[in-house]
Amino acid sequence: LEIVKDTQPFEWVVSLWPEQHSPEENHVGVKLIAKIPLDYPEVSLPELDVEILKGLTNDHRDELLSMAKEEAEANLGLPSIFAVCERLREWLADNNVKGMDDVSMYAQMMRREKEKEKEEQKAKQTFESQKQVEEMTEAEAEELAVRKRRAEGTPVTQETFNTWKAKFEAEMQEERERQEAEAAADGKKKKEKTVDKSGRITGHAQFSDKTGAFNLEAFEAAAENAQRDEDEEEDDDENL
Repeated sequence: LEIVKDTQPFEWVVSLWPEQHSPEENHVGVKLIAKIPLDYPEVSLPELDVEILKGLTNDHRDELLSMAKEEAEANLGLPSIFAVCERLREWLADNNVKGMDDVSMYAQMMRREKEKEKEEQKAKQTFESQKQVEEMTEAEAEELAVRKRRAEGTPVTQETFNTWKAKFEAEMQEERERQEAEAAADGKKKKEKTVDKSGRITGHAQFSDKTGAFNLEAFEAAAENAQRDEDEEEDDDENL
């Protein structure tokens, strides 16, 4: 920033380049001249002018001056010099190529083609951005609707109650049938594991002709056999 006049109304000059830290890469450049009125920025706009420093034509100068005034008007009531400088610097960065000051028919045609490509690319980016915003908006709307339904719940009417009741009773009946099936399956398994003792002969039955009738003869015969075996064992011991 260069202060040309430090008394009111002030006059400032700002040199603008695409690359502030790499002068060798700058192919274009301009100077913004701003005269600041006494009632700036509350009431009046700054008086602006643009001078070419490098690589541009008078047509570019007119375009940049129009752009600067437009930005200043958009910031009426606010300090606008910084916003105007940034707007012009963005344009310089986008057009920082050699030959911008070439006024030949071929150069002008090439610049128009390049400008057309830039506009198409910009329109495409704008479309994609808008599409993302719309998709996000639809997703947010759906989420909001879900939250609203959860908060409010489902209104209870005779129809909704009957539907719920039928569904509830069907689920309960299904649960009862499942429990009964499991109980029947468990009972079957326990029955299969039970040992059948009906075919075994008890000690009592061994001495009975049939179950419940005591056989005295069989019992006496068994006692005599036991005594005979005992006598034979004693004789064997004496012989030894």
